[in-house]
Amino acid sequence: MWPQHVMIAVPLIGFMSQVNAFVAPGHSTTFVTGSLSNSNGVLYSKGKEENDVSSSSTKRSQKSANRKLAEAKCNLERMVSGPCVSVEEAEVEHGMPWSDTIGSSSEENPLLYMPFWEWQLDFMKSNLSNLVSDDCAMDNFGYRDNIPKKARLVNQCYKSDEYRKIRMTYYDAGDNTQVFNSVWYPDPAYNLPILGIDLLAFNRKKYLAIVDFQPLHEKESDHAQTYEHLLKPIKDDYESLKGRMSAKFYDETQFFSQQMLFARFEDEDVVQQDLFPAFQKYVKTHVDLIRNTTPSTDQASVMQRQVEYDTYSAERDPATGLFAAMFGKEWADDFVFNFLFSLSDRKEGGISANAGGPPPPQGAPPAPPNNKTPSEKKESVRTSSS
Repeated sequence: MWPQHVMIAVPLIGFMSQVNAFVAPGHSTTFVTGSLSNSNGVLYSKGKEENDVSSSSTKRSQKSANRKLAEAKCNLERMVSGPCVSVEEAEVEHGMPWSDTIGSSSEENPLLYMPFWEWQLDFMKSNLSNLVSDDCAMDNFGYRDNIPKKARLVNQCYKSDEYRKIRMTYYDAGDNTQVFNSVWYPDPAYNLPILGIDLLAFNRKKYLAIVDFQPLHEKESDHAQTYEHLLKPIKDDYESLKGRMSAKFYDETQFFSQQMLFARFEDEDVVQQDLFPAFQKYVKTHVDLIRNTTPSTDQASVMQRQVEYDTYSAERDPATGLFAAMFGKEWADDFVFNFLFSLSDRKEGGISANAGGPPPPQGAPPAPPNNKTPSEKKESVRTSSS
């Protein structure tokens, strides 16, 4: 840092301590209590309803101010501590959102799930409190490609007052494979399910979709609020999304709800007609659920269950074989354990290359591994979320 930067930064640090007190005095002051509604318009209210126009305008103004303060804080951290990427900078990294495929395609919309990515980011920016870019996808995991095989992968991470981590992945290999994956981890102050999204297309002929409120506990009642009654009316509207999961990779009794949207289909029209609106409703409902939940000071048990979720998922993720085939097994193992499920306990020797896909041919040269231990990764998250 240059000397003149120090002169600027010192008074700003004192100012930002006041900003922090204004922006995040505690979780209980962050959200405005509202109501939930299902697709049939039935309201599930909690607390005082604020429906007048002036109140809505005030809330929008406060969110805008909070967002600007968060960006100012990020700019200060960049000056004092080094690079800090704003949301606006992060969302366009590596040319995102892409408009064309790296592979070959005969389709008018070669990037099938890019509208999901774009809608989700717009929704996050408009609806989450103090949304900032997280560096969990930087360095080794932000972007990866295999030019000879015409495949590429991009990852982004964000966090907000409501969510300790939202990761987003898009895999593009032309008509051969399109994947959009995202996981929303609630802040551990909220004993609520994880929002999981996994959408895949193979040869534009076979499609697989999973969207779910993935429970932390076996009993729904052990969460801060029940939620399946909010999802059932949405799921009931879409017959195409009522499939059952194969037991090949996952046990659907662990970390999956009874209202999971699951579909295997061959008619691509299902993507726009059913999957897209259902996905939007599940995302909105998850955010509303958090807003209508009182935060708890007992965060250790929630974090432990998120650790167990990551460990369970890392050992069973069906995309591991695909990543190993395209980018090499060593990089794929690092990607699964250090990015996709960063709290997981890594098994010696990594994951079997055949854990979730076809036998892997020789992939791209592996990248250097991340040597941080599971305990160090868990402690880092606990510290950042405390």
